[in-house]
Amino acid sequence: MSAPLVRPRNNKVIAGVCAGLARRFGTTPTTMRVIFLLSCLLPGPQFLLYLALWVLLPSEDEHRKTAW
Repeated sequence: MSAPLVRPRNNKVIAGVCAGLARRFGTTPTTMRVIFLLSCLLPGPQFLLYLALWVLLPSEDEHRKTAW
């Protein structure tokens, strides 16, 4: 079973979105951050998607409260 998609409490730089995605997909947070930064060089709504994930993804603490 893969890890749930949540923003972790530790190992976050701004909001923990890249760290949460990295945990979910089995990569390192640094790799995910580099991928995100490189994707920002391409046209598209990457930054808006990051902001949306920041708002919509539950934090690890909130996920634990609702998991029971």
